[in-house]
Amino acid sequence: MAWTWRVEGADGAEVELDFDVPEFSAQGDAESWLGEVWRSLADAGAAQVTLVDDDRVVYGPMSLAAE
Repeated sequence: MAWTWRVEGADGAEVELDFDVPEFSAQGDAESWLGEVWRSLADAGAAQVTLVDDDRVVYGPMSLAAE
C-alpha cells in the first residue's frame, strides 16, 4: 500500500508544488504529515487535498481553508 495526498486547487485540478509530496506506508503517517504541512500547501495555492491509497480514494476532497 502506498498512501499519498493528491493536492488540488479549488477547481479540483492538481496543483504543481516546488516540493514532492511523499508516499507513506501507513494512513496515520500520511495524516500526520498533512497536519505539519497543510499551511505550506495552502500558501502554494492548494485549496483541498484527497487521500489516496494506491489508486483508491480513501477520503476527500478536504478543504485546506483555515476556519
